[in-house]
Amino acid sequence: MKTLKYGLAVALIGTAGHAFAQYQPDALRFSQSQPVGTARTLGIGGASAAVGGDFGSVSVNPAGLGMFQRSEFSISPGFSLLSSDATAFGNTNNNSRSNLNIASAGLVLARRRPDGDGSAWRAGSFGLGITRTASYNQLFRYSGRPEFNQDIFQRLSQDQGAGLDDLAFDTYLTERDADGTYIPADFFDTGRLNQDETVRTSGSTTQFDLAYGASYLDKFYVGAGIGITSVRYNSENILTADAADPNNPESAFQSLTLRDDIRTTGGGINFRLGVIYRPVDILRIGASVQTPTYMALSETYNSSLQAQFNRPIVVEGQSYQSARSTLDPNIAEYALTTPFKATGGVAVVLGKYGFISGDVEYLDYSSARLRNYNNNQYNFSADNDDIKNLQQSAVNLRVGTEARFDVLRARLGVAYYGDPYRNSGTDQSRTFVTGGLGLRQNNFFVDVAGVYGKGNSRYTPYTILDTDGRPSAEGTPVVKVIDKQFTTTVTAGFLF
Repeated sequence: MKTLKYGLAVALIGTAGHAFAQYQPDALRFSQSQPVGTARTLGIGGASAAVGGDFGSVSVNPAGLGMFQRSEFSISPGFSLLSSDATAFGNTNNNSRSNLNIASAGLVLARRRPDGDGSAWRAGSFGLGITRTASYNQLFRYSGRPEFNQDIFQRLSQDQGAGLDDLAFDTYLTERDADGTYIPADFFDTGRLNQDETVRTSGSTTQFDLAYGASYLDKFYVGAGIGITSVRYNSENILTADAADPNNPESAFQSLTLRDDIRTTGGGINFRLGVIYRPVDILRIGASVQTPTYMALSETYNSSLQAQFNRPIVVEGQSYQSARSTLDPNIAEYALTTPFKATGGVAVVLGKYGFISGDVEYLDYSSARLRNYNNNQYNFSADNDDIKNLQQSAVNLRVGTEARFDVLRARLGVAYYGDPYRNSGTDQSRTFVTGGLGLRQNNFFVDVAGVYGKGNSRYTPYTILDTDGRPSAEGTPVVKVIDKQFTTTVTAGFLF
């Protein structure tokens, strides 16, 4: 079999250069979060840093556990509807999918001292459970004809990854002689191409929490917690290209299909400290910090390329109407340290009528770092430079309110999560609008919440290099994606 490296197929379809040293998107993906917790917490937009008294406090400010009066168990299943609009080459495609999940499940064991026993420490609660802190479910598709099609075919860069080079060569789309890589005569003049790609991702980060919160004179609340994270991320990219004129006498090229699969799993650990101060009954002031999460991740990458020809081609005396090549699975292990997070919040409690709360959260996405793990010899210096140069600090804002009508509750909220990129050409902040209802009885409660989220992102399927070997903004396509998601979560809880 031939040993030639690279060629036109890679220049055309280098969609998943990821597995060959593009880890900056991973660092960002696993550092981002969204409103999380029970339906009560979600209904107020996640603004719970100073509220307390709900299992949702565990993942934001564990001091809120000190406000529990009784023990409880709760579980929160959810259902999400996702849709996306992807625009590229002058066309917009819409896709949608759905997802079932468990937003949270937790047990709080509370102990409160009898009034008048003389102790300043009035109550303490131990909480444990799971919370879904991030979702990676997405589906989008784009299609069209690249404007710089011939530039793509003429670009014969040799530094985008040996694996993709092998795929192009082993499907007979490229050749090499003493002068280097070239497009053989069978494929030199392909004409315009139709290009289509479907990107499907799934998975989530789930955090198992152990936390304790205590009340001092029912004025000052302190808490601490440990979070053990479990990461599961799957990505499937299927890119196709076919000749607009399948009977072109100048080229034997008919179509190709590149399939890339990425499976990432791993886990991590972080710690949280929090306080809530209630100077008067109407006001609560909360603050918490979360250490960087240290994650150990394992990634498995698979790729295959299939080419179809509109007439048989002859290679080394053999005639082929099609060709297919598959890479051996590429397994990489690495460590990621996510940004430190600081949260502050204020809640105004209107007696038996409800409350209004607001949170401000700060984190610096440019501080994330990738490192070697388990004898991986890959050099992450370039990826860490990309993180520092491309990403920035961001502020997340959350505001919510709860109104009480005897045993009924009504909730509204809004959350804004800042753009993690310095200058990507697209505002990639995310906005969430939330609402919910609740019913509370003596030993039972049920809440329902709806969360509508919207955000923009950019996707680059492959990179075209200029004559100096640098990425070309003119030839490299950019897909603009608008993601929308509506999630319904129901929490059922029992007090004892």
